[in-house]
Amino acid sequence: MSKDRLIYLPLGGAGEIGMNAYVYGFGPKGKERLIVVDLGVTFPNMDTTPGVDLILPDISWLKERRNQIEAIFITHGHEDHVGAVGHLWGDLGAPIYARAFTAHLARHKMSDHGHSEQSVRTVSKWPETTSVGPFTVGFLPISHSIPESSALVIDTPVGRIVHTGDFKLDTNPVVGEAFDEDLWAEVAKDGVHALVCDSTNVFSDHAGRSESTLGTDIQSLIEAAPKMVVATTFASNVARVKTLADAGVRAGRSICLMGRAMRRMVEAAIATGVLADFPKVVSPEDAANIPRENLMLLVTGSQGERRAASAQLANGKFMGISMKEGDMFLFSSKTIPGNERGVIRIMNQLSEMDVDVIDDAKGTYHVSGHANRPDLKRMHQLVKPKMVIPMHGEHRHLREHSKLAAESGLTSIVCVNGMLLDLTKDTPKIAEYVDTGRMYLDGTVQIGALDGIVRDRIRMAVNGHVIVTVILDEDDEMLGEPWCETLGLSEMGRSNASLIDALEEDLSQYIGRAGAATMVDDDKLEQGIKKTARQTCLNEIGKKPEVTVIISRLM
Repeated sequence: MSKDRLIYLPLGGAGEIGMNAYVYGFGPKGKERLIVVDLGVTFPNMDTTPGVDLILPDISWLKERRNQIEAIFITHGHEDHVGAVGHLWGDLGAPIYARAFTAHLARHKMSDHGHSEQSVRTVSKWPETTSVGPFTVGFLPISHSIPESSALVIDTPVGRIVHTGDFKLDTNPVVGEAFDEDLWAEVAKDGVHALVCDSTNVFSDHAGRSESTLGTDIQSLIEAAPKMVVATTFASNVARVKTLADAGVRAGRSICLMGRAMRRMVEAAIATGVLADFPKVVSPEDAANIPRENLMLLVTGSQGERRAASAQLANGKFMGISMKEGDMFLFSSKTIPGNERGVIRIMNQLSEMDVDVIDDAKGTYHVSGHANRPDLKRMHQLVKPKMVIPMHGEHRHLREHSKLAAESGLTSIVCVNGMLLDLTKDTPKIAEYVDTGRMYLDGTVQIGALDGIVRDRIRMAVNGHVIVTVILDEDDEMLGEPWCETLGLSEMGRSNASLIDALEEDLSQYIGRAGAATMVDDDKLEQGIKKTARQTCLNEIGKKPEVTVIISRLM
């Protein structure tokens, strides 16, 4: 009897939307040969991760098994699927496989981090396949909101797995490949062991709409605008960027791309042949000389990113162009949960300029790139797998998707990050649990989410900071008085005295009362000073700040 097993392990993207990283393995327990599907990032916010640049999956489990990794496969070019490639590849070292457009983006990321672009290998779509260890993998075209999105057909000794990646069922996606039901039926006809499936829109009850339905409404909106039109969407949604640009041209507008990501995505799409007829664009310098009623800007920053073009325009000016009264700003995008505050901030800033802000509350100017509930059910019926493993969603999405699969009589399980499944038999079972988490890119350094650095930053932001300096002589007696500095705290307290004066007085009294055992022990003295400083601040201003103590001894 074979002791080999087929395993599935999400390290990111299961129980959350973003930061996708999935592992498949086959072989004896603990010695499985592994493939990795996607290495994505998620984005920080000032409330929970202040100062952090990016959030990456913790791949410690993979690093320990580096020699077992056969390959990395990237389903498409969204940042939550490819964004961590450059940051994490050095710890994995396996070849990366992707289709041309995604490979183009991945090579940029590898080069940016000093890795060889030769590690990224371009592959063609199904029926071409790549054999690595016990796996044979093919890229099966599927429509999404970025060109050349692909599901993965993963053939294993146990059976065929279909890993959908992100997808929608769009037969006319404007840019990229249409959903081909006959092709998918052909792939599934001999049986599918497991369907590992996108869950993002499981709560949307209506069938998904095609990208091709947007152009007419957008054109009418632009034609009715009396002055300059600005539109923002995900830069990676090349089809939407083209829809917007084409509608602008038909409405008699010159098109200007603003924001590095917007230009890079369009250039990548043209360079790899997925975009052949994008309208001619003008430079920001030339745009400044075009009458406002004849100009349309396509800008980055649909999610409220502080450094993107949208935020810069809302702050006053970007690349020599300013928003003015009567201009129109269109958000042709859906706000990702967690980004609402940043988007609303920009909307209000624009409103204060008397700019007309149009969002997509009614669904007229945006369609999702993810399959809605009826589309997921259709996918289940088309593929007819033995089991459905929901992925790419928060826990509530995964649970609801599992229930949807059960309605069609399909075996399913809710599997979140760190849950290692054994898929060898016809019913999935939990084999073990793996420690998972997040790594923060903080400037140029990767730090652990539990290292305490960001936690201390949040505490300082919430409670302020006190620095206490104490100088002791060779007899462990204090020279002078303690010296205090404060950051982010009120200058005056309840006693109507300076907070610093109150701190220095209370600390002098504490140190004066401290016994010899405390005065010779820096750790005990530091803890006593911290406790006294926090209590004084609590009494004076109702805050318990972070306290840093500097003890200098003269020898």
